[in-house]
Amino acid sequence: MPKEKFITIPQLAQLLGVSRITIYNRVKKGQIPATRVGRSYIINDKIIAQIMGKKVSEKGKKEIDAAIDKTVKEYGEVLKQLGMPA
Repeated sequence: MPKEKFITIPQLAQLLGVSRITIYNRVKKGQIPATRVGRSYIINDKIIAQIMGKKVSEKGKKEIDAAIDKTVKEYGEVLKQLGMPA
């Protein structure tokens, strides 16, 4: 059984090139799932892969599909004029 890998909020902030406060606020809002360990938070590597765009969850895929459908419905005619299949 492979071990799970985790990183801390400061490590994720450095990886993404944003402040620790930005990551901390997103964790507090529930936008980034994290586990509290003592006074710190750790973030699973699977979540990191999703954040980095290396892996998309099923929910993420559905959100992307819905956004594409909405765009095509709203801008289908414009996309055709631009030579893009709609």
